[in-house]
Amino acid sequence: MISFVVPAYNEELELPATLGAIHSAATEAKADYEIIVVDDASTDATAQIAMAAGARIISINRRQIAAARNAGARGARGEILFFVDADTRINARHVLGGIEALKMGYAGGSAHVITDGDIPRWARILLRSFCAIYFAVSLGAGAFLLTSRRNFDAAGGFDEQFFIGEEIYFSLALRRVGRFKVLREPILTSGRKLRIYSARHILLRSCAIMIGGTRSARSRDKLEIWYDGKREDPGSV
Repeated sequence: MISFVVPAYNEELELPATLGAIHSAATEAKADYEIIVVDDASTDATAQIAMAAGARIISINRRQIAAARNAGARGARGEILFFVDADTRINARHVLGGIEALKMGYAGGSAHVITDGDIPRWARILLRSFCAIYFAVSLGAGAFLLTSRRNFDAAGGFDEQFFIGEEIYFSLALRRVGRFKVLREPILTSGRKLRIYSARHILLRSCAIMIGGTRSARSRDKLEIWYDGKREDPGSV
């Protein structure tokens, strides 16, 4: 069985498309599966939408992505774990490619990333450059990660010291267990942060985080790009 773990905070706008894509992907892949939505203190209709779509709900009040993913993994019944962000669409090739990678002995994996809608030119250049470097060194995108339950436990799960960058530490932990596979088929994730925030704001925040190092990642302070909950209507993109 595959368990799809979807961490969510106030994702009523994006969640229907994400859950629909997971259902379609798993069905096309002929997989036995469950969907777990980890509702981390949402104040909108996230939980109701998830239940209506046939997902199981786990409720926490941490406002931390790493904690939400770990809570989903603890409650999962599957032996294969797919972590899919609430604003991310996957397809059957991701499911089949992930299963095949685990069968081939990979400890876990991720996939290349593209964004939905139009994003500014500076953002396209930044994203293309970042992805070229990031995936070349076999690190996983937080929007989509996969592993087996055994390897998840061996890696120690997601490090809850960190409010951002937990996917990097998780990827490195999996690489200590075995090989890490980055699927060529890209996932489609929301480009909303690159539309909502200016180049200046993203650059300044990124520089502050790099200067502060791991200390900056251990607090939600000044991480509003990830945690302030700003949303856009997907229909307007």
